Amino acid sequence: MIINHPLLGPRDSAEFTYLGDAALLDRPDWQAPDALDQFTQYGYLRDNPAGPHAELWFHEQGDRSWLVLTRDTTTHQITSVQLARDVARARKSGGAQ
Repeated sequence: MIINHPLLGPRDSAEFTYLGDAALLDRPDWQAPDALDQFTQYGYLRDNPAGPHAELWFHEQGDRSWLVLTRDTTTHQITSVQLARDVARARKSGGAQ
């Protein structure tokens, strides 16, 4: 599988480490009254979708950047690759991903 890195261009997926659902970018509020429940769900409960899914990947054998890939889990076709920092900033400011 080839990942088209936004800064470095096409790279083999062997350079990367898959880290899970991109929803991990949205950490719960540790001061919320139900923080324990939120962190339990955040840390342990995951969807296992068939189809397009936003995922976190780490460029371990490269520039050590974090990426958000939108990948179809049934075909492995990658439709979007973004720097995770840009996705997190957009979410924080209320913008679209």
